[in-house]
Amino acid sequence: MLSMDTPPAAQGYTPPQPLRFDRHGFSYLISTAMLKQLKEEVFRANLDLVKHGLVIFTWGNVSAMDRTSGLVVIKPSGVEYDVMRAEDMVVVDLDGNVVEGSLRPSSDTPTHLEIYKAFEGVGGVVHTHSTYATAWAQAGRDIPNIGTTHADYFHDAIPCTPDMTAEEVGGDYEKQTGCVIVRRFDGLNPIHTPGVLVKNHGPFSWGRNAAEAVHNAVVMEQVAKMAFVAYTVNPSLTMNPLLVEKHFNRKHGPNAYYGQKKG
Repeated sequence: MLSMDTPPAAQGYTPPQPLRFDRHGFSYLISTAMLKQLKEEVFRANLDLVKHGLVIFTWGNVSAMDRTSGLVVIKPSGVEYDVMRAEDMVVVDLDGNVVEGSLRPSSDTPTHLEIYKAFEGVGGVVHTHSTYATAWAQAGRDIPNIGTTHADYFHDAIPCTPDMTAEEVGGDYEKQTGCVIVRRFDGLNPIHTPGVLVKNHGPFSWGRNAAEAVHNAVVMEQVAKMAFVAYTVNPSLTMNPLLVEKHFNRKHGPNAYYGQKKG
């Protein structure tokens, strides 16, 4: 008879095994605990889009990346937020292959992956169709940096991509959307300006993790609204460039002093 002191394996218990997968010829062991935590983070971040009024129906998605393994967790395609569960999140590699999950990943997954591959330091990506940011995207206009709220989070104007070509739209559309975003940041720092407008489509934002990416998406929507209202009041408005540098650097510069010290 087995006693309480018998090792679990001897009692027929098999502890959870790490997930093993191959990527470019290398074998990785990914702990189930790490994936569970990342799925929970991505799940909560997706619900935060609803909480902050950035999405209706299924008009948005959040992903997060574990850069050690190269795995990305993302919302499943077309699943309603009120029935979605953490375990529904889909795990893919940087080639878009599903590593874990029974549902199809978001159709925007290839766009997210291009951002992760091109922008080192990004750990979370958000896409929404929030009203004001999407309106600027549909108008094909950058959101200009005309206030300190914008400067606190985005150093430059939030750029809008150019028109996509027939080849880009007719080919691997979602992947090419990501490529268009990456090219638009030629000469720009994607960490200092963590967001973009895809022309005629909508906004994408990113951050060090999923929660920060959502935070930046919320801010982007607010500054898009502020800019619309400000230009309505005064189409000839100007922005003091000294304030741009002051507000950005007091939060993000080498001698930043906004908020409390960490640690």
